[in-house]
Amino acid sequence: MLNIEKYAAIDIGSNAIRLLIATVIEKGPSKVQFKKTSLVRVPIRLGADVFLKDNISEENYLRMVDAMNAYRLLMKTHNVVKYRACATSAMREADNGEEIAKRIKKETGIDIHIIDGKDEAAIIATTDLYDLIDNDKAFLYVDVGGGSTEFTVFANGKVITSKSFKLGTVRILNDMVRESIWDDVKDWIKKNTRKYDKINCIGSGGNINSIYKLSEKKIGKPLSYFYLAGFYEELKSYTYHERIFELQMNPDRADVVIPATRIYLSAMKWSKSKNMYVPKIGLSDGIVKSLYNEKIARQIEIRK
Repeated sequence: MLNIEKYAAIDIGSNAIRLLIATVIEKGPSKVQFKKTSLVRVPIRLGADVFLKDNISEENYLRMVDAMNAYRLLMKTHNVVKYRACATSAMREADNGEEIAKRIKKETGIDIHIIDGKDEAAIIATTDLYDLIDNDKAFLYVDVGGGSTEFTVFANGKVITSKSFKLGTVRILNDMVRESIWDDVKDWIKKNTRKYDKINCIGSGGNINSIYKLSEKKIGKPLSYFYLAGFYEELKSYTYHERIFELQMNPDRADVVIPATRIYLSAMKWSKSKNMYVPKIGLSDGIVKSLYNEKIARQIEIRK
């Protein structure tokens, strides 16, 4: 007999706010299935506020309230049994981040958890990422966001080390990333990957997903460094409006995709990786998996 429930994750990033509703299907001892039922994305660029003015503007606060009310109704309509809302770099660094979270809770009932870079990397690590990671191979996981990028080294089927850097697409667009940050990232990647003879990259984030879709690669096939470097040069040859029209990118994707590609390419170059896998998983998937794991942990506790 099947047990079917819906869980939801709200990912409040520097570039956009996403709602993922996932259907979780249990059948006896069989492996649990997680199916993405609905994904909604609203391009509220909080990072443009915070990284320039240190605060979330009243205008974007009101847009967040509208988005949260809409998400609350969507979750109600889908009969979601459990949800979690997590905010990353922008709200974490905003002087009024905690205040905004409290106001949104009062206005919409949505409770926002502001998490740090380590928490973000740990949540992502609970996803089906391990299905891709072979025990005898090494990987550099690269999760590019608007305000920060999380890097994680996997080897022998486990996490070796991870670090979050203030290297994000919205920051780069606003010329807020010093050369020393790039140097720090370069040094960290080289130091933590040099002992592996061969390492592959795993890319996460909306930008690499868009690039992968445009590549028309078969699911599971990686993007080569050669392909990504060529695509990067092609992207730069288009104007912003051409990227929207010719490449059919969303307006809020067409500008950040260039700095994002630069980050992915740099990570591959510094780790000497020839391939990047794109499993299309991220923070939202990790939140859903964490909620389910918490449910299982409670059931085990009750049985004791």
